[in-house]
Amino acid sequence: MADNYAQDRAFDWNDTIVKDDEYELLPEGVYDFRVEMLERGRFDGSEKMSACPQANLTLAITDPVSGKHGQIRDSLFLHSKAEWKLSQFFTAIGQKKKGEPLAMNWNAVPGSTGRLELSINQYTDKNGNKAENNRVKKYLPKEQKVFTPGQF
Repeated sequence: MADNYAQDRAFDWNDTIVKDDEYELLPEGVYDFRVEMLERGRFDGSEKMSACPQANLTLAITDPVSGKHGQIRDSLFLHSKAEWKLSQFFTAIGQKKKGEPLAMNWNAVPGSTGRLELSINQYTDKNGNKAENNRVKKYLPKEQKVFTPGQF
């Protein structure tokens, strides 16, 4: 995570830029992820849901087949209408067990790992152009390692 912060800086008006568009669309499927960053924000509300705190996540994933790296951004709304997704996420990173209540520990989220199902989202951008990006379809439960005596 420190590497991301070292690269995260403001440019001077006379700086030289190098990086091109780095967004790599990854195929739909199941991926391991690592939470690179958590930013606390606020959702202003909509017709479907009232205003609430919002957790903005940056997730790092790697396609095990091609080796392509990607970053996916996802938002979690701290609202009763989105409690199911909060439960999915915290179960995926191993903080929550199915059927048990959980006091969400946001301080432990950065650096957490889990699995997710990725989909390709098709949309029309603000200029009317068709575009695609990756989106978290759902978070998957963290696999629990079962200890069997005598086996490693």
